[in-house]
Amino acid sequence: MAKLTLEFSGKTEKILQDLASEVGTTKVDIIRRALALYEYAVEETKQGRRISVTKDDKIIKDVVNIT
Repeated sequence: MAKLTLEFSGKTEKILQDLASEVGTTKVDIIRRALALYEYAVEETKQGRRISVTKDDKIIKDVVNIT
């Protein structure tokens, strides 16, 4: 398993800590989940699909458009 050292700004560190506390997991797990979501987003956009927030089957906002 590879080991990385990451540096975050104070604001990003707080976001990371807050998310970990809210979800009840570790900061490392939040980063792993974020990478998995990003990988998914890349693959979906390669296929010409969008990732959007919807309500009542109406698109409110496109969340990711990587390409």
